[in-house]
Amino acid sequence: MPSNDKLFAYNLGLIVPLSEATLHISDLSVQRGYGVFDFVKVQQGFPLFLDDYLDRFFQSAQLMHLSMPLTREEIKQVIDELIARNQLPEAGLKMILTGGYSEDGFTPMNPNLLITQLPLTLPSEEKVAKGIPIMTHDYVREMPEVKTINYSMGIRLLHEQKANGTEEVLYVKNGLVSEFPRCNFFMVTHDNTIVTPANNILRGITRKNVLSLAGRRYKAEVRDIRLEEILQAKECFLTSTTKRILPIVRVDGVLVGTGKPGEVSLQLLQDLMELEDSQIAALRE
Repeated sequence: MPSNDKLFAYNLGLIVPLSEATLHISDLSVQRGYGVFDFVKVQQGFPLFLDDYLDRFFQSAQLMHLSMPLTREEIKQVIDELIARNQLPEAGLKMILTGGYSEDGFTPMNPNLLITQLPLTLPSEEKVAKGIPIMTHDYVREMPEVKTINYSMGIRLLHEQKANGTEEVLYVKNGLVSEFPRCNFFMVTHDNTIVTPANNILRGITRKNVLSLAGRRYKAEVRDIRLEEILQAKECFLTSTTKRILPIVRVDGVLVGTGKPGEVSLQLLQDLMELEDSQIAALRE
């Protein structure tokens, strides 16, 4: 596997060595934290569910009034070239669209597009088998339907997470749970109904896939979830591109269900991995 100093990135219209990728200080991503991004998992050398991620990336750009400098097909060509050059079979591709170089440090100009590819490590079997503890925090993201580069709250809470021994923070507002900084939330009720929040969330691609898979085996619902419900749930888990499905065994110090990953969560993880394998097989053809 090549070291990071031998990787390539797409930087302002050119594919260059990652070590040479630069952005001027006048860019609104630096000045005001203004920009959007998306993240695609590369598995066995193939970008999984790429069209879904591009749909969301373009939608985020539109909602933030940022024009995309490349077409979808041109972005796909760049991604194919990066995968070929970097030779990283398991990796994460990050596409960032910034507010551009702003003359007054406030007004968006011509957006800048950056695409990087870095090695990716998925959760270990041990972590999945053990599950993770989480904490909650009173917060809801501004424009949660947009995947912006503003992760200030999630980053600020890392210190508190470390202090209380939790691995993720679940946002709650007015008693309703929404999402994690980088993941979606799911709950399993005692009759094996799979429930995920309907509002104040980013509609994750893994969330979409899990909802589809869940509907084949169980009843699935998209609705508001109150904090007290998850403390009485049979199981809870999170979903994301980089974590797939990760069981949650403790919330604010309270055990979820038996305090161990449940059979529904683990079955859905197996189904998701099989879906990824089928996607890879289709892309090989």
